[in-house]
Amino acid sequence: MTIVLGDNQYGKAETHLVRVTRDGPTHDIKDVTVTIALAGDFKASHVDGDNSNVVPTDTQKNTVFAFAKEAPMGEIEEFALRLARHFARDFAAVHRARVSIEEFLWDRIDVGGRPHPHAFVRAGAEKRLTTSTCTKDAAWVVSGLSDLVLLKSTGSEFTGYPKDRYTTLEETRDRVLATAVVARWRYGRLDADWAAAFTMARAALIEAFASKHSLALQQTLYEMGSTVLESRPDIAEIRLSLQNKHHFVVDLSPFGLENHNEVFYASDRPYGLIEGTVTRDDAPEPGQAW
Repeated sequence: MTIVLGDNQYGKAETHLVRVTRDGPTHDIKDVTVTIALAGDFKASHVDGDNSNVVPTDTQKNTVFAFAKEAPMGEIEEFALRLARHFARDFAAVHRARVSIEEFLWDRIDVGGRPHPHAFVRAGAEKRLTTSTCTKDAAWVVSGLSDLVLLKSTGSEFTGYPKDRYTTLEETRDRVLATAVVARWRYGRLDADWAAAFTMARAALIEAFASKHSLALQQTLYEMGSTVLESRPDIAEIRLSLQNKHHFVVDLSPFGLENHNEVFYASDRPYGLIEGTVTRDDAPEPGQAW
């Protein structure tokens, strides 16, 4: 029997960086966590303890902070590409560098009806995402969002499913539809307008959810993905993961009350998990994007 080392990677996870950009009294902030994963010729470190090819994870962390200072961060896609290209091109042993960034969104606080120049309020749990993957001669960008929570109080039904002796769910023509969205989309090009693309893709997801009369959350997923692709020709494919956050009508008859889809028990778990990919038939190959 021969034992061999399989696929491996390593890196620095979740470096939390806050960058303040000062333009006189007006400040802007970028609040991100950066995760780096390097793959390459690291067999000697695993097998022999020879670290001559290993870029220390502490160095990776320091590089994140230094890059945030040395040049404007720009959009998170730009920052991730800069970092990934640096590690893939400047270290011979690194064959692939993958940099993933989560951005926490902040809004300016209004004081007296005017935006305060340097005070902010966290914009909720939603996060903006990006992952840049670089080799010596190629690059890919996948962006997206997570923890986008959506709900509509009608315009959704669920009927016609198979039933067996374990089925207790009743069919409904009118239900609350609520979901927590994780969406990741792959760009077909590297010169996209990252900020505009994110804004438009997010708006397309929300509008499709609201406007599509849903016969199933699967149908809503497909509509949301299709609307994003229709709105942004620079996006090649989108992968969606939708939690079905169940709302059950409470039986109030023991109290002599009727409940006409007005009072619900919101169950946080277990939940349905609906996942799918929507892509263009002429989309470029994903390569190592995912």
